[in-house]
Amino acid sequence: MARILGPDGRPIRIGDLSREIARVSQTGVRRRLTDAVAPGLTPEKLAGILSAAVAGDAHAYLTLAEEMEERSPQYAGVLGTRRRAVLGLQRTVEAASDDARAVEMRDAVEAHLVRQPAFGRLLAALLDALGKGYSAVEVRWDTDRAPWAPRDQFRTLRAYEWRDPRHFRYDRITGRELRLLDDADPVEGIPLPPWRFVVHEPQLKLGLPIRAGLARLVAVAYMCSHYTLEDWQAFAEVFGMPLRLGRYGPNASATDIGTLIDAVAGMGSDAAAVLPESMRIEFVDGASGTGAGDLFDKLSDRLDKLISKAVLGRSDVADATAGKLGGESLASEVVREILESDAEELANTVNEQLVEPFVRMNWGPQDAYPRIVLLVPDDEDLAGLTVMLEKLVPLGLEVEQSVIRDKWGLPDPEPGAKLLGAPAAPSAVPPTAEPPAALNRARNQAAPDEVDTLAEDALADWRPLAEPFVDPIQALAARVDTFEQFLAELPAVLETMDPRALVESLATAAFKARGLGLEGE
Repeated sequence: MARILGPDGRPIRIGDLSREIARVSQTGVRRRLTDAVAPGLTPEKLAGILSAAVAGDAHAYLTLAEEMEERSPQYAGVLGTRRRAVLGLQRTVEAASDDARAVEMRDAVEAHLVRQPAFGRLLAALLDALGKGYSAVEVRWDTDRAPWAPRDQFRTLRAYEWRDPRHFRYDRITGRELRLLDDADPVEGIPLPPWRFVVHEPQLKLGLPIRAGLARLVAVAYMCSHYTLEDWQAFAEVFGMPLRLGRYGPNASATDIGTLIDAVAGMGSDAAAVLPESMRIEFVDGASGTGAGDLFDKLSDRLDKLISKAVLGRSDVADATAGKLGGESLASEVVREILESDAEELANTVNEQLVEPFVRMNWGPQDAYPRIVLLVPDDEDLAGLTVMLEKLVPLGLEVEQSVIRDKWGLPDPEPGAKLLGAPAAPSAVPPTAEPPAALNRARNQAAPDEVDTLAEDALADWRPLAEPFVDPIQALAARVDTFEQFLAELPAVLETMDPRALVESLATAAFKARGLGLEGE
């Protein structure tokens, strides 16, 4: 019986691939409950949390990263926008080649992985790595297929299970090998078994993976924003209230001063007080200035923009709505380069850690494997492309249909499918009647028409007249590699064309036609 080898070259026991190994427990090292760290966060406490994460103990940092999404609407909003922009991309599967076996693998990956409802939840779970630096999803395979089962019965996935990142830790030596905390080794953890976890580690910056999460970048702005909101709320509680100012004379005793203090304090609730004649209470208007309120507002807005800049690559969506952004799509709210990088890294993770094991378990090792692709919408002016094709294709420009379909995101038509096409021009001549061309030829043979003769003479040399226009365009199309390069070089080609011969031919024909018309008057 053929053995299946894992990435380390060791045989993999197929029966173990369906067993759950990272289950959460109440008493073991992988407990569900944990202590909060965000309340009472100070600069000293935050510095200690970030330093401990780099040293190998990221439990408090990962807890803070989760609490930041719960306590900061701004951070949760922009981080959710970045995730949903990737999840909203079109998902396709590309075969390794046009070989029938490669196409069969592609179809199986599309049917048993991509088209399954759980696949979207898998991608959403993996994108949790954007904030925390990594995300691990346990994969449980359905390995019950017998060796003699039909080929259309594959070893497929049984379930995906997102695992709390606090149940893992990086090794202390390199800081790059992710290990599972287990009762067998609750301190250093055990190595992850091959093909059992899909681990996404987006390379948002160079260095250790634990330092690459957006939560680490935004942590200071989050802390300052939290302070700002607290101070702003305290300011709002007393803003506009008159200041109660008590005055006492130089001969007032300690008892008199205490009496005045009690009176001033009681004015806030009782609105009444009894004072000696030598003392008085003044009320100073507290709403005369608004500088403090503006300061809090500007500081809060500034911190929100910093968070948006860090997560989305742009700060104009800190407090934006669809109307303010001109009705832009969700994907357009994220800088295109960031969206393309997120999509490519996520696709690479799934292809290496999910698609390849699926193919190897069902077909064995391959030289090349199918690939899942997340397509980012193209910013190309498709309307302008349509107009350009409408003008150039009749002149002889040859363009592959598959290239145009890819630009619109349209799939290739299935065999036998009903296709859309240009409607057939209605014929005014009954099927049994003589075609108009035949009738014209008969009339011309009987009595040649001077206008027809003029038209035939004008069209006799149409090819030499059209070649100066068509040949340079066809040569340009054959020379360039992309349609964008073709459009960029087309104006220079048009400037080199000499229309004088065509203009003279048309002018001569028009002059002769007008002369025939005058003779008939």
